[in-house]
Amino acid sequence: MAKAIVIYETTYGYTETMAKAIVAGLKEEGVTVELKKVLSTEVEDLKDMDAVALGCPTFHHDMIGTMKTFLFKMKKVDLKGKVGAAFGAYGWSGESVEMMSDTMKHIFEMDAIEPGLKMKGTEVVTGEKECKEFGKKIAAKIT
Repeated sequence: MAKAIVIYETTYGYTETMAKAIVAGLKEEGVTVELKKVLSTEVEDLKDMDAVALGCPTFHHDMIGTMKTFLFKMKKVDLKGKVGAAFGAYGWSGESVEMMSDTMKHIFEMDAIEPGLKMKGTEVVTGEKECKEFGKKIAAKIT
């Protein structure tokens, strides 16, 4: 059975809401999935996963520090060829999604789903369907 992990950081709860809907989409497709906040995740948690989805809001045109630190730690695990996906909420710009996608694709050599999913914070409230579809898109690559 395909396995995925969704790891996220959130500031106002929007990226967490997205993460939960992405997990629901993965589960609807029969994927075994774990949902974890970045600070409670160890890089060893990634080893047996077929897909890794990272969620982080954009704050002042950048990722939140905890996600940036976790990306450095991820280098310790061989993720080459695994599916990677990035998502996040933003207020004005949304750069964190591209930063995570680029890192997955070019540094970890993952099969990154492009484009990642970014939503304006105010759109997240009504964007559950779009987030579930993103989860299903991840599932389609690993099932």
